[in-house]
Amino acid sequence: METYSSLLAAVTAQGGETREVLDPATGERIGDAPMQGVDALEAAIDTAEAAQPAWAALGDAERSAYLNRAADAIEASAEALAELLSREQGKPLNGPNARFEVGACAVWTRSAADTPLPVEVIVDDGENYAELHYRPIGVVGAISPWNWPMMISIWQIAPSLRMGNTVVIKPAETTTLSVLALVAVMNQVLPAGVLNIVPGPGSTVGDALTRSPKIGKIMFTGSTPVGKRIIEASAGNVTRLTLELGGNDAGIVLPDVDPKAIAEDLFWGAFINTGQTCAALKRLYVHDAVYDAVVEELAKVAAAVPMGVGVDEQNVLGPLQNRAQFDVVDRLVEAAKASGARVVLGGEPDRDAVGYFYPTTLVADIDPHNDLVLEEQFGPALPIIRYSELDEAVRLANELEVGLGASVWSSDRDEAKRIAARLQAGTVWINSHGGLHPQIPFGGAKQSGYGREFGVEGLKAVAEPQVVSG
Repeated sequence: METYSSLLAAVTAQGGETREVLDPATGERIGDAPMQGVDALEAAIDTAEAAQPAWAALGDAERSAYLNRAADAIEASAEALAELLSREQGKPLNGPNARFEVGACAVWTRSAADTPLPVEVIVDDGENYAELHYRPIGVVGAISPWNWPMMISIWQIAPSLRMGNTVVIKPAETTTLSVLALVAVMNQVLPAGVLNIVPGPGSTVGDALTRSPKIGKIMFTGSTPVGKRIIEASAGNVTRLTLELGGNDAGIVLPDVDPKAIAEDLFWGAFINTGQTCAALKRLYVHDAVYDAVVEELAKVAAAVPMGVGVDEQNVLGPLQNRAQFDVVDRLVEAAKASGARVVLGGEPDRDAVGYFYPTTLVADIDPHNDLVLEEQFGPALPIIRYSELDEAVRLANELEVGLGASVWSSDRDEAKRIAARLQAGTVWINSHGGLHPQIPFGGAKQSGYGREFGVEGLKAVAEPQVVSG
């Protein structure tokens, strides 16, 4: 079991090129993150390549046992991991935040370890016989983001290892220590060379990872523009890809709802992790008949949710993780205000403060083609658009090039399901938004990426299907 101090000491750079890590809530210096280069990446890939045959040869049961021991190790050091995550990423310890994320790492690791994937008999008709097997790909390259750095890393690492691959992961540059710590804890029980990490810039280390002919699969969670560059960089090697890219999720509220009953779920659908979630609710379309009441009830909930320094136990919303993201949210809200939209709550940040705190913000009576609606804000500012005709709301929800998630809010489940079928999104939730389960496949439509993670489909995505016939 690690303490915060021992864990930080284990992952803080002791020399070489480094990046100073500051708490986004306080500006306090946490430590120095190592920044490595392409030489270190190539060495890590070679290590992973050398370790892969023996790891695959262990067999499915033994690899699953190792993953369950890795989950045990995560749980044993959970509080230290959560504190480091809170201080580096900014998210509070409590609520659906740092402790929740570390707990999810253990849950998703166990799910990847324990999900059955038996050999499937495709044809057995007396004359023909064929089986479908799933074999290791080889070395998986993983590139994880800064918003849920530990949990999304596990989504990439755990299924890849279960299926007999080895992994080289590049963490986001602004949450390097968190992923280094997670990998260090897992490597206390995993065989040497199976899980490798190389922190460094996306422009050099990330680019080289996607171009390497020794990488059989790339898993990436991040923006659509970066995803497109990965597609181009990996094309020469025909590298397999799972891409979970940008979202700008729409929610449609029907006129039959009870505004007070749905307000809290609407809030957390939009503002979990202070809005820094790919599948968060980022534009809300509300029928005119209940519009004012929904805005009012949502504002009551939002005003009561405490925001502040993550390691203070009472807070459940934190700062934005970095200044660049703060500036994006600030720009979009200011443009909405200038257009005449009505700010119901928030919208007035302290731009001179040390921490990157942007207040919880609700923007009503906004044009459906305002930039705050069309661009993914990725922060605590929700535009609420009034509609009168359902066809109009569906058209607006579908008109963007992204389609990660969507939601329908109604007291009539059958009607909600009919509307869900019309929405162009990888997942459509009914009367909730953004909830994920380790057995339910998750991924995007349109330019929100391709490939699925979690459950059986997630295991298949990090393996090579092979038919044995005869």
